[in-house]
Amino acid sequence: MSTSRTTLQDVGAAPGAGVLETRLTGLSAEEFARDIWARKPLLTRRASDFSDLFSAEAADELIARRGLRTPFLRVAKDGSTLPESTFTSPAGVGATIADQLDDTALWRAFADGATLVLQALQRTWEPVTDFSARLSAQLGHPVQANAYVTPPQSRGFDAHYDVHDVFVLQIAGTKRWLVHEPVHPDPLRDQPWTDHRSAVAEAAQGVAHLDTVLEPGDVLYLPRGWLHAAEAQGGVSVHLTLGIHTWTRYALAEQLAQAALAALRDDPWMRSTLPLGVDGPDGEIDTVRERLIAAVTKADSAPLFQRARRGQERPAPLGPLAQLAAVDGLGPDTPVRLREALAARLEGSRLTTRVGWLDFSEADLPSVSRLLDGEARAAGELGVALVGRLLRAGVLVPAGE
Repeated sequence: MSTSRTTLQDVGAAPGAGVLETRLTGLSAEEFARDIWARKPLLTRRASDFSDLFSAEAADELIARRGLRTPFLRVAKDGSTLPESTFTSPAGVGATIADQLDDTALWRAFADGATLVLQALQRTWEPVTDFSARLSAQLGHPVQANAYVTPPQSRGFDAHYDVHDVFVLQIAGTKRWLVHEPVHPDPLRDQPWTDHRSAVAEAAQGVAHLDTVLEPGDVLYLPRGWLHAAEAQGGVSVHLTLGIHTWTRYALAEQLAQAALAALRDDPWMRSTLPLGVDGPDGEIDTVRERLIAAVTKADSAPLFQRARRGQERPAPLGPLAQLAAVDGLGPDTPVRLREALAARLEGSRLTTRVGWLDFSEADLPSVSRLLDGEARAAGELGVALVGRLLRAGVLVPAGE
């Protein structure tokens, strides 16, 4: 095992730290941001016991009893993804949708060496939902969670890179990882590894930056673009991959450009037709460039960027029946709190969230401001009518939820 060029860390975080420190790296958030984030891999031995997040039993539960449909599961073997039709079927009376998981077909594929990839667990498995939300809040970037269940001595995918950062949490069994340096550093979301297939294949034949076996409790962090391939060892391997869909400076530039172009739509000269006989843009491009630069300089991309961020993540789950009971039973003593992961912002008299926006009177603004700290409060302290409106909008939830 080589770790000479990859940071190797044992966990020992201070009490009260976030999940990044206490369960994934053992480094302070400041140390991780300064020395590791988006720069190099980090291998952390004995980071945590992750059996509370996921397990082999959880995989069986999801596959056999939850009625999952594609694309919540992929199946891969020897570097190729199997057609969905080979592991889906109608589910019988009252559930004849044809793309539900067929547990018998999946058992046969698994026994034949295929890897089962349970996707978007932040939507389907509550412990992973909560953990992903906490990590996302700490990092400031959206988080997706997949589980990879690989039979002994099998591999799911060839060497490749991801367009997002990942934390690999080994849960059961062992898996050997080969990690190589990037051939296309910091790829954007529309720059997949298949665009550099030959370079990836060639680099994967060279000396590995890291060749290691992950055991239960170990964590491997990989920035986007780092090549990797993994193979289960003597038993079934189960690991979680937390994909961090990082925001980039390029994304900021996109938002600035969109804001500038939106402003130029209101410029009559920009909307006007080019003169007759113009063979090309040479006679107009300088003036257009000047106006575009001016529009970019004046553009406020913050609202667009916040909307884009809100669109990438979902708020905390909301139970319709519990919410209706809270509305029907609302009284001055009812405890309520802000729904988590709403990305709520008070801008003047308007509250913007992932579930929409609301305008408020001057009299209500102090109570709305106090809600943004997420603390539980009695409805009477805030105003029963205001709380009722926010419960119906899905912005507040019962404090016990």
